Amino acid sequence: MDVLARITALRERRNWTIWKLSEESGVDQSTISAWYKKGRSPSVSSLQKICEAFHMTMSQFFSSDNSSVELSPDQWEMLENWSALSTKQKEIVLTLIKNMPTQND
Repeated sequence: MDVLARITALRERRNWTIWKLSEESGVDQSTISAWYKKGRSPSVSSLQKICEAFHMTMSQFFSSDNSSVELSPDQWEMLENWSALSTKQKEIVLTLIKNMPTQND
């Protein structure tokens, strides 16, 4: 996979400049620009920051199918909090969500 092409595609989908990606990810703009100028992929730690800015996991980033889902900030927060729950708490949350009325109800 061409990592820079993937980053570019994700940036363009959001109409983000390199500056905006830098702002959202916390990776220096000069570092991101250097990747493009030198044709080099980012380090794993930098790529993790990029993925977080795009609200996706590294697995989603590298997924070859187009079915990977990008998460909204709210969904990302929910997922991060989910992993801290006990099994019983997860069951309770799932039951609550399944029994919530939908907007159409």
